[in-house]
Amino acid sequence: MTDSTSPALFEYLLRLGDDRLVLGHRLSQWCGHAPILEEDIALANIALDLVGQGALLLKLAGATEGQGRSEDALAYHRDAVEFRNALIVELPKGDFAFTIVRQFLVSVASYFQLEALTKSAHAELAGIAAKAVKETRYHVRHAGEWVLKLGDGTEESHHRAQDALDALWRYTGELFMGDEVDAALVRAGVAPDPASLEPAWRAQATDVLRRATLQLPADVYMQRGGRTGRHTEHLGHMLAEMQIVARSHPGAEW
Repeated sequence: MTDSTSPALFEYLLRLGDDRLVLGHRLSQWCGHAPILEEDIALANIALDLVGQGALLLKLAGATEGQGRSEDALAYHRDAVEFRNALIVELPKGDFAFTIVRQFLVSVASYFQLEALTKSAHAELAGIAAKAVKETRYHVRHAGEWVLKLGDGTEESHHRAQDALDALWRYTGELFMGDEVDAALVRAGVAPDPASLEPAWRAQATDVLRRATLQLPADVYMQRGGRTGRHTEHLGHMLAEMQIVARSHPGAEW
């Protein structure tokens, strides 16, 4: 990894880590509130997987930056404008159907991203991806099964799942939008071109959604901004909750 590529790698690792950290926190908000006990446990476990992946990626980001910031410092002592997660993961958890549909859409995208990253020229990133892709394969299967149950279930569950899909679709495009950061890492063999992952994502997502009797939304303007620190108001509220203990006791370690 050349010195000229390190800033792009740091930015890219923030994106990877922040996506998982923020979505993991959103899922953790279901702890004690899921519709059935088994799902309460399942969502908590998926949240732990995502936070664990985020911690590994942010630790690597800190090492790449070389400024002495640990994964905890990056998670708890950055403001919203410094986060690089996609907008879709920061949206409020909504109802159960919203959480499930989002989890499915993001997990499928994450799976193909991580699968490509297992071939990264950056050995440590490839190692993290190899572990995370196994966990994400389960996340895809779990969320996909629930999408089928909700979409092809009762009139009420179908209605809620369709509303969730309609609301979320406009945020999916950002997952595949590349910029100069991605371009630099593609040239270095470190990361895949995000746009190259969209066809496989769309094929798998479309197959499950159609089997769930859900209608794909019409093409709409795709929301963007998270990768450059332009977030919805929801992220700031979430971070205030997530970071309060660490910020109330600066320097403390657990």
